[in-house]
Amino acid sequence: MNEHSMRSSYVSIGRQRIRVIVENAGSGKPLLLINGIGATGDLFEPLREHLGDRETIAFDAPGVGGSPAAVYPPTMRGIARLIAGLIHELGHDKVDVLGLSWGGALAQELARRHPDRVGRLILTATMSGWTSLPGRPAAVSILMSPARYYSTDYLRRVAPTLYGGIIAERPGLLAEHARLREARPPTTVGYMWQLSALRRWTSLPWLHRLRQRTLVLAGDDDPIIPLANARVIAGRITDGRLHIVEGGGHLFLFTRAEEMADIIKEFLAVGVDEARRHLAQA
Repeated sequence: MNEHSMRSSYVSIGRQRIRVIVENAGSGKPLLLINGIGATGDLFEPLREHLGDRETIAFDAPGVGGSPAAVYPPTMRGIARLIAGLIHELGHDKVDVLGLSWGGALAQELARRHPDRVGRLILTATMSGWTSLPGRPAAVSILMSPARYYSTDYLRRVAPTLYGGIIAERPGLLAEHARLREARPPTTVGYMWQLSALRRWTSLPWLHRLRQRTLVLAGDDDPIIPLANARVIAGRITDGRLHIVEGGGHLFLFTRAEEMADIIKEFLAVGVDEARRHLAQA
């Protein structure tokens, strides 16, 4: 990654200060990257390296990394309003949006509440909230605590159980993730408020009302979010389709970054119908 093409700054939306990481500013239609629970926007770096010169925008959610926790427990609706304000403050009318895990839930809420701000939508390893089929008990129990963000040794021990897929075969990636996680971890309060916001939220009753062209990416070896959830989401969205990543765990977006970047770029370039034909032939 070219260090001169990436900048980190802070943007204030009302009383909330948000740390933002922009790469390739002004180049092509921006792609907003929304990360999973407790995760700094810096963790998208393996994917960004393969997205070419497109402008990408990542951020630390309230209570994560460089963004202070909100004064009161936020709702998904409130966080979506905050991110819509962030898009505006960065000078954009509309952006394409990719959401990973918890970030995929937020992406759905953003698309619903602020459809004028969202172009195409990519939902990765995500679900529809409290109506979803739960993950494996061992993975879910680990997910209830932010401990993996504070201890590299603990992350290495639990990563295969929590993330599945080939994460155990990528020690270099895991070590880099551990470094970034420890450098910009979530606060305990921020992490718990993210969990709380998700527990009170579901998209199932209104997914069919989303009008954005949507690509749903899901692994078939994801211990946190079973594949059935992606099938439901893709089936409910009017202009949506599902691409299954064989052998993909929860973090396939990073463990198979180059492959996923190619699929994402193709989708953003040609849309759902053409992407469906392309991926069917892959």
